[in-house]
Amino acid sequence: QVQLVESGGGLVQAGDSLRLSCAASGGTFSSYAMGWFRQAPGKERDFVAAINRGGDNTYYADSVKGRFTISRDNAKNMMSLQMNTLKPEDTAVYYCAAQIGLFSGVYSQKYEYAHWGQGTQVTVSS
Repeated sequence: QVQLVESGGGLVQAGDSLRLSCAASGGTFSSYAMGWFRQAPGKERDFVAAINRGGDNTYYADSVKGRFTISRDNAKNMMSLQMNTLKPEDTAVYYCAAQIGLFSGVYSQKYEYAHWGQGTQVTVSS
C-alpha cells in the first residue's frame, strides 16, 4: 500500500510561485494515477489537477488551468505541482492522492482515490 507525504507549502504573496512535492513509498509508483486536491477552511475538498500513470496525460480544474502544472518522476517516486501567479483564493491545505488506474486514466473525483497524504498548507497573502 502506498504512503504519500506532501511538502513545499508555505506563505507567499499574490503573484508568487510555489512548488509542491509528493513523495510516495510502499508501492509501485508507476501503477498509480495521481492527483492534487485542496481544501480551504470551511469548504469541501476540491480537485486541482491529475496525472496518469505514465505522466503524459494531465487534467486541471478550470480555476488553475494555465497557472499550475502537474508532473511526475516515476524513477524517483515523486509528483510535483508547480503553482505560478498565485492568488489569495488559492489558499488551502493541498493534498496529494493516489489510485491504481488505467494507464491513460486521469481522475478528478475524491471517491476515485484510495490513498491520501496528510496535506501541506499554502497561504497566499494579498
